[in-house]
Amino acid sequence: MKIVIAGGAGYIGRALVGSLVGDGHEVVVLSRRPETVRELPARVVSWDAAFAEVDGAGAVVNVAGVPIGGPLWTRRRKEAILASRVDTTHSLVEAVKAARRPPDVFVSASGIDFAGNSGDSLVDETTPFGATFLARVCSAWEAAAVESPVRNVQVRTSLVVGPGAQAIKLMALPFRLFAGGPLGNGQQWFPWVDLDDLVRVYRAAIDDSSLDGPVNAVSPGLLRQREAAKVFGAVLHRPSLLPTPAIALRLLLGEQADLLLHGQRALTVKLDEGLFRVRDLRASLVRAL
Repeated sequence: MKIVIAGGAGYIGRALVGSLVGDGHEVVVLSRRPETVRELPARVVSWDAAFAEVDGAGAVVNVAGVPIGGPLWTRRRKEAILASRVDTTHSLVEAVKAARRPPDVFVSASGIDFAGNSGDSLVDETTPFGATFLARVCSAWEAAAVESPVRNVQVRTSLVVGPGAQAIKLMALPFRLFAGGPLGNGQQWFPWVDLDDLVRVYRAAIDDSSLDGPVNAVSPGLLRQREAAKVFGAVLHRPSLLPTPAIALRLLLGEQADLLLHGQRALTVKLDEGLFRVRDLRASLVRAL
């Protein structure tokens, strides 16, 4: 099958490309700067070729978007976070609409943050959108995706744990410096997913014609942030006793502190739990770190 992937040079995209190519699929990666993409086992083309490549493809996948954990969320940065997701999705949907031979499925990334700061309430695929900035981003992102005239799946991704994951490196740093511990009161839920399991979710979204709409990509091995901090400490052989007050995180990061202080008690009622083979955060972190 020919599969077109936007964002295939990113962290999740590279893992997905490798899995698909390894199984014999023809993968085409769309890139704003194809000349800078290195070491991908796929054909990399400019976005100018998107309409031609989508026509006749079996599936289109969008995992493009600037990182949410990068620079501080200034007004301009928040605009870039939103636009890099929504505009890209709109462009791909237009290519699908224009195709003489449209793909069977359009798969788009989204985030488990769609529910906002949901406290102890269970969050599944039927939970309404929250009111936070990231929830509004997910709402607009998914609204753009459902304009696709073919079967479409939105993969609501939680924190991805895997080798080389930048977010995991940053979370591990305080522990390496003997300053790790709970964030805020540590009672917020800590939704996560192993990289290999996430790739299986994307593969299922492509292959399983019964999947449609949003799916929560979150490990069944759910735990609270305080418990996750203990796991980080154990894996790195460091203490996990030094809490970081919520007010300090707010003063330092502003609204971006939502990434650390908000959590979702998330589960999936639509995906086969057999897709999630790594349910122990410690096992996933050992491989990642």
